[in-house]
Amino acid sequence: MKNPIYLDYNATTPIDKEVADEMISIIQNHYGNPSSSYEAGRYSKNAIEHARKQVANLINAQPEEILFTSCATESNNLAIQGIAFANQTKGKHIITSAIEHPAIIEVCKYLESQGFEVSYLPVDTRGRINPQDVEKAIRLDTILITIMHANNEVGTIQPISEIAAIAKLRNVLFHTDAAQSVGKIETDVEKMGVDLLTIAGHKLYAPKGIGALYVKRGIKIQQIMYGAGQEKGIRPGTENLVHIVALGKACEIALRDFDKNSATMLLAKENLLKGLQSQLGEKIKVNGDPIHCLPNTLSLAFDNVEAHTLASIISNDIYISTGSACHANSVEISSVLKAMNVDLRTAAGTVRISTGKHTSDEEIETAVKIISDAVKKLSL
Repeated sequence: MKNPIYLDYNATTPIDKEVADEMISIIQNHYGNPSSSYEAGRYSKNAIEHARKQVANLINAQPEEILFTSCATESNNLAIQGIAFANQTKGKHIITSAIEHPAIIEVCKYLESQGFEVSYLPVDTRGRINPQDVEKAIRLDTILITIMHANNEVGTIQPISEIAAIAKLRNVLFHTDAAQSVGKIETDVEKMGVDLLTIAGHKLYAPKGIGALYVKRGIKIQQIMYGAGQEKGIRPGTENLVHIVALGKACEIALRDFDKNSATMLLAKENLLKGLQSQLGEKIKVNGDPIHCLPNTLSLAFDNVEAHTLASIISNDIYISTGSACHANSVEISSVLKAMNVDLRTAAGTVRISTGKHTSDEEIETAVKIISDAVKKLSL
């Protein structure tokens, strides 16, 4: 029996073979605690610092600006809480958007319970934030702006550099959740102008359970965990050597193969959309921004088709999503689509299809046939 065609790369990615080989080498041969002074410990410490350089190179940062965490959620918590609590004497106002991942929204809600005030900015019908809205929202007590680089559901890319320029002019720190964008589009922290940036390993062909946070040199954040002195004392705990090495290797591969991988993902996405449009015509509506969009992400609504039903009946052949993986079991309409003012009927028929660097022409041809046949049956 053939494995189903995987078209949910925004949910997670398979571990790259080169990454897996690095992990196996560490698991089998190197077990020293990086804090130990003998040779086995020194090897582990050096391996971590090498991985730090690999991550830094991908985003054009300095190695000392990279902190390793367990995941993007932890990175987001560390960034937002860390900045909030370190700067609360200056102010308690934070700006974010209505389409952020729960790993941002829930942190902001927690801070609201701790006396902070959060402004949730709207987006247009394509899911894009107007930088002027950010500028208008800034107050004398604003200490942080956190806006995602690219949306996980519809793929819309935000005007990060424009927002960063405004933040810098108003002396406000700026964080971006780049979990979905790293490795797919350019994420150069110097060009973007951000102060903090979140990376998720499992969106980058590394394993689950590893992430990183870029913190620009000179930016002070308050630790939210306490223990020994690892990761400059900001993120204490014995380092996850195997996964840190894996993330470093994944970042090295992402930089090395960036042009090829981006082209593969984009071509697969374009061919899938063309194929479905040729079969289904006006039955399809594309959500998101057609220009400012991730090269691999399609948010499609099928007329007179319920998304969960479609995903269910094709699940033996194709894996797709009806929303972000973190709340895929929810029957409620996506908060992202709500913020974009997508009507209820369209939102209920929306699926997310995301291609990856392994997606083949044959898989796309098969997916077009299976999806279009299912939609035709369901819309009778």
